[in-house]
Amino acid sequence: MICRKTGKSTKESLSLISSSQLSLASDDEVKALKILLAYQFGKGADATLNGEVKIRRSSSTGRVREVYLGDSLIGTVRATDGFFVPTLRGAELLVKNVPFPNFRVVVQEEVKDFVAKGRSVFCKHVVYADPEIRPGEEVFIVDKEGGLVAMGRAVVSGSTMNSKKTGVAVKVRKGIKNK
Repeated sequence: MICRKTGKSTKESLSLISSSQLSLASDDEVKALKILLAYQFGKGADATLNGEVKIRRSSSTGRVREVYLGDSLIGTVRATDGFFVPTLRGAELLVKNVPFPNFRVVVQEEVKDFVAKGRSVFCKHVVYADPEIRPGEEVFIVDKEGGLVAMGRAVVSGSTMNSKKTGVAVKVRKGIKNK
């Protein structure tokens, strides 16, 4: 569709609008975001925000909603609880900075492709899960070599994933094959 005002496609118009609302994060905002990442994902996660950090704020509340590193979206700040929800790009950076096994769920090779397409992870397919994972936390699904396969929200605790053989372990948000 073509926008009547600009004469450009709707997609181009939306990208112009959205990029104009981005602003460079202040030092205090970057510090607060680093503290949030360190609190949520542990030591090393704050190194994810090294570089030019940009933010997009909520138009109604003025709170930070989206976090960019350079020009790529690395995550959003969830409005309900203020936690960081990484995008695939953000998950890739966090996997590099957060030491193994923190927040990781290792899956069997046979199901890796299904999970990478966005399918849920079942307990019977979990090779290993960080026992410190709690239900509702953001987790990284990795293969046996430690490569990112997907990211999602834990449905059960890490120790339950390791011991249980039935039920959903992780509800996948985004897999690497459904970008």
